[in-house]
Amino acid sequence: MTIKKYNLLLADDDTDDCIFFTEALHELPLIVNLLTVHDGVELMQLLTTEETTLPDILFLDLNMPRKTGMECLSEIKNNNKLKDLPIVIFSTSCHSDTVNLLYANGANYYIRKPAEFSQLKKTIHEVLTLIIQKNISKPGKDSFVIQP
Repeated sequence: MTIKKYNLLLADDDTDDCIFFTEALHELPLIVNLLTVHDGVELMQLLTTEETTLPDILFLDLNMPRKTGMECLSEIKNNNKLKDLPIVIFSTSCHSDTVNLLYANGANYYIRKPAEFSQLKKTIHEVLTLIIQKNISKPGKDSFVIQP
């Protein structure tokens, strides 16, 4: 039996959040390879390079320097090569107007960054289970926000 290794990409400029995300992944019952970028320009350069193998899932922070997560989401969904990439918004902001816009612009899920490590781990595991194991990449609007 072959065990699948999942390639994840995290775009987040906050070093502490990247460390917690990585630690949470290491405690989950999945084999993952995580690549991290720290701003939107770096993300888009990586994704649009010919040699790049697309990740299975992109976790995208909204508030990044040089190019915001919202700008990246728009560019990704308007690019034929990238438009089917599952994108999970991973951010501290949770305004209903922003969440509605993210859903309308093609994000697959929204996670508000939890304050507690155990909640972070639970929330990441839930979204990975939904996308990878249950193959639910685009939920209805009522299931778009994943709560810890």
